Amino acid sequence: MSQQGPFWIPPDDADAGFPDASLALAEPDGLLAAGGDLSPERLLNAYRNGIFPWYSDGQPILWWSPNPRTVLYPEQPKVSRSLRKVLRQERFELSYDRAFERVIAACAAPRSEKAGTWITDAMMHAYTKLHRLGHAHSIECWLDGELVGGLYGVSIGRVFFGESMFSRARDASKVAFVQLARQLADWQFGLIDCQVYSSHLASLGARSIPRKLFLEQLDKLCELDPAPGAWQTDARSTSFGGEQDSRVFDE
Repeated sequence: MSQQGPFWIPPDDADAGFPDASLALAEPDGLLAAGGDLSPERLLNAYRNGIFPWYSDGQPILWWSPNPRTVLYPEQPKVSRSLRKVLRQERFELSYDRAFERVIAACAAPRSEKAGTWITDAMMHAYTKLHRLGHAHSIECWLDGELVGGLYGVSIGRVFFGESMFSRARDASKVAFVQLARQLADWQFGLIDCQVYSSHLASLGARSIPRKLFLEQLDKLCELDPAPGAWQTDARSTSFGGEQDSRVFDE
């Protein structure tokens, strides 16, 4: 019988790879490994293999691959009647990659006096570096010139791996998420990884699929190039028609 996680990855061994995601624990769901670092190479390797980091200050880096996996197919966002009305009103302006550092800082902000955050300083630094290398992207939602919502994640091939979202105005993050899905569909993306289930995500059309199927889809989609023009900054802003953040796209 194969050993199951959590496995230890030496932080000083840049060549140490990840174990197969199928060896992740069932309880806690998806815990696969600990250790390693947050270098761009390791993070991209993790996402490419269905693995993501999630840990708190004072812990080693923890790596997860839950089963089942929550995903959304870009052509299939669920838009409620009330949200459709908000979109038609065009109250918000949406952009991408205009304010990545502000978005990740807003996602990292504690939600109450006692609440902490899993987006540590080290995580913020690592994803900002990924952004500067062209692999991490943000979606911003603006109201009267103020940043009121958004999300960020990692893009590989035709897969967008969502990390976190925030909202400071009613429906702002929902609008950002739905318009992201529509834009990714235009760019011929095949999958948005939402990582773990939440009722908020389910209300927007996300579903849970077996990890095995998720990994099979990654194998195909991560090898493809998105449509020409994807994430190009010369077309990153457009106008479109008080929830809080938890792990990934959960509000």
